[in-house]
Amino acid sequence: MGIKNDRWIAQMAKKHSMIKPFCNKLVSKGKISYGLSSYGYDIRVDSHFKVFTNINNTVVDPKKFDSKSFQDFQSDICIIPPNSFALARSVEYFKIPRTVLTICIGKSTYARCGIIVNVTPFEPEWEGYVTLEISNTTPLPAKIYAEEGLAQVIFFEADEPCKISYRDRKGKYQKQKGIVLPKVK
Repeated sequence: MGIKNDRWIAQMAKKHSMIKPFCNKLVSKGKISYGLSSYGYDIRVDSHFKVFTNINNTVVDPKKFDSKSFQDFQSDICIIPPNSFALARSVEYFKIPRTVLTICIGKSTYARCGIIVNVTPFEPEWEGYVTLEISNTTPLPAKIYAEEGLAQVIFFEADEPCKISYRDRKGKYQKQKGIVLPKVK
């Protein structure tokens, strides 16, 4: 298994519709960069957000998550309160081939501001928009820019296909369209 470069990513995006929409270059002028980079793909954050609020004073429980713990809104800018977080989704839709695994990590521009992006790997044959968790670890409000780069996806290709893929397992987050809250099967 090895990390893949920009030529491989561009070929796979075209051959397997792996990333849509696909930007074949890094766009950065006046923006937090997004698009194809040397060894990855910088994804953008959509303008729909769910910002965490403790107004209901409920316990955060991944097995029984209370959707009222979020305020929904759409904007070009999301302000995340101090020591809180927001959920969003990627602009890009992914179709991961059976021989590919990705790791998604936050961009350094946000990390240097105390903003951490947490995303789990995209498993072989997972498909959908990516639900992104954006944490503000600072004691100050933090600003997120919609339609700009938020995280980088790094691609690994195995020498042979996996025995059981995410699609084979009927994964609970398969083909997600919007911001998907935690769920337990």
